[in-house]
Amino acid sequence: MLRFDNAPKKATNLTLNSKVLEMARDLGMNVSQTVDQLLAQEVKRRYWEKWNEDNQEGIAAYNARIAKEGLPLAKYRTF
Repeated sequence: MLRFDNAPKKATNLTLNSKVLEMARDLGMNVSQTVDQLLAQEVKRRYWEKWNEDNQEGIAAYNARIAKEGLPLAKYRTF
């Protein structure tokens, strides 16, 4: 699981649309916090997308084995 909790903050420069930035400030938004949260979501999404692509062969092999042999320990299921 990807976790970014309690990671130290690092100052950076961003170029943002001035009108959007002005409206965000007028709405009382914490721009740094909002960008940090949205960037973390996008990083997680892309990480798992890449992980799925990188492991596609193994996932396909596992699914084929389950389709052929069934789930391990399935005989012990009570549902």
